[in-house]
Amino acid sequence: MENIWKNKYYLYATEFFAGMSVMAVELGASRLLAPYFSSSQIVWTIIIGTIMIAMALGNIWGGRSADKNPDPDRLYLRLIVAALWLAAIPLVGKYVILGISAVLVLTVNHNFLILAGFAACMVIFVFPLFLLGTVTPSLVKYTVESLDDSGRTVGTLGAFNTIGSIIGTFLPTFVTIPAVGTSVTFLIFAGILLVLGLVYFLTRKEKKGVCAGAVLFFVLCAVFGHSGSFAFWENSLLYEGESVYNYLQVKETDDSVILSTNVLFGVQSIMKKDDSLTGMYYDYALAAPVMAGVGEKEDADLLILGMGTGTYAKQCMKYFEHMDIEGVEIDQKITDLAGKYFNLPDTVKVTTYDGRAYLQAVDKKYDVIMVDAYQDITIPFQMSSVEFFTMVREHLKEGGIMVVNMNMHSEEEGNINDYLSDTIAGVFNYVCTADVRGTTNRELFATQDEDAFAFFGENAAKLEDTELAAMMGRVGDALTVYEKGEYLLTDDKAPVELLGMSVIDGLIQKEIGYYKEIFRKEGMEGLLNAM
Repeated sequence: MENIWKNKYYLYATEFFAGMSVMAVELGASRLLAPYFSSSQIVWTIIIGTIMIAMALGNIWGGRSADKNPDPDRLYLRLIVAALWLAAIPLVGKYVILGISAVLVLTVNHNFLILAGFAACMVIFVFPLFLLGTVTPSLVKYTVESLDDSGRTVGTLGAFNTIGSIIGTFLPTFVTIPAVGTSVTFLIFAGILLVLGLVYFLTRKEKKGVCAGAVLFFVLCAVFGHSGSFAFWENSLLYEGESVYNYLQVKETDDSVILSTNVLFGVQSIMKKDDSLTGMYYDYALAAPVMAGVGEKEDADLLILGMGTGTYAKQCMKYFEHMDIEGVEIDQKITDLAGKYFNLPDTVKVTTYDGRAYLQAVDKKYDVIMVDAYQDITIPFQMSSVEFFTMVREHLKEGGIMVVNMNMHSEEEGNINDYLSDTIAGVFNYVCTADVRGTTNRELFATQDEDAFAFFGENAAKLEDTELAAMMGRVGDALTVYEKGEYLLTDDKAPVELLGMSVIDGLIQKEIGYYKEIFRKEGMEGLLNAM
């Protein structure tokens, strides 16, 4: 085993696992960043772009280095260093992200998500992926023995790399991340790279001290980083975990249980312990059944696209007794949490599916369709287009109402809500909006029935529940007829990420303006005193 580096099968195995690890790191990066920056196309673009930059630089430097000094020891030392760097990410990555975010949020005024995400990727992932980028050109140097078989050898290396990349794409997404989480996923693939390096040196009986130190460092990272919390400052979490689609956090307060898919902001579902109104947009959305006149019907049908843990479903069950409620939720783990922590009854039918695909698959029509699939900057473009809203309209009964929760209100002309509202107004004849007091949410109500809005007040007056009646009074005061503009989102062109990011930038600057001014005048000491 003295010359293990001359064994082509071992070199092919190195190429295979290096390719696997690159893709696993890319997918792990998306999950590491998502709880802080969302999982939008913008974040994916940053991740892919950063990784490609690192790999390209690694390819160039690795090839030149192999030509100047064709020593396999250097390659396998780089693999060990890359492995240890990746092993440290679960332990320190979240602190790096928050540190970069804290600095940038005080110093930049625009494109915060892009800059913070890019900076975090550069600091955390460029170096180890640069090292992994040196693998292929180095292995070509060691495996090509003559020009006669160079094509076959390089092709074989490429095949092993590609096969490894394929496995590295599917394994984290469908196996390791849902089963053991992002932190352990990083540790698994870091461990694979570490073993490659250790086997190389131990079979050659070299660098035993380096190997021992690497093992000790990896063990420490595994012990202290394997189960770290993304929201490490929280001490009242009932649940924290990950699914194929989301980071999931269930938090308990004195009066509520809350689901969030982002560690820094956003409430995706809420349950009030006293079964009262939520004080959020769900209360305003209760106007949709009132507009549809469900109180006058012996049976009515409600469909919720973006069920979450069933906040809206439970409210409708409480106030409208004769409603048959269905929900569509793409994330099965959220549905599981709904039963465990949010008391969603088993009698409510929840289908694990994409909302638009569900509409394509069913012919049933509904009195009310609630679209609640927009999470912060993460807006599924296929559920924001004229084609989608046309499909919703076709699934409404005569006099039916669609209600859409738009969660990023902005006064800037041409913002995401303008695009969504204009698109909807191009599909429905009658559209009204209501801004949710004290939040950035806006509820939009759309129908083909010209009488639905006119009779809203009359229907609300018939409500027996005084709390709900008072709430409908507030909605009535906030209702505004929407005047259609020229903005349009289609399946072909729906830049929802860029539009959403623009609003997020404005909201962030508004929220931290006070602290930025203190920082500008008094520096970090003044800021710390103010906080």
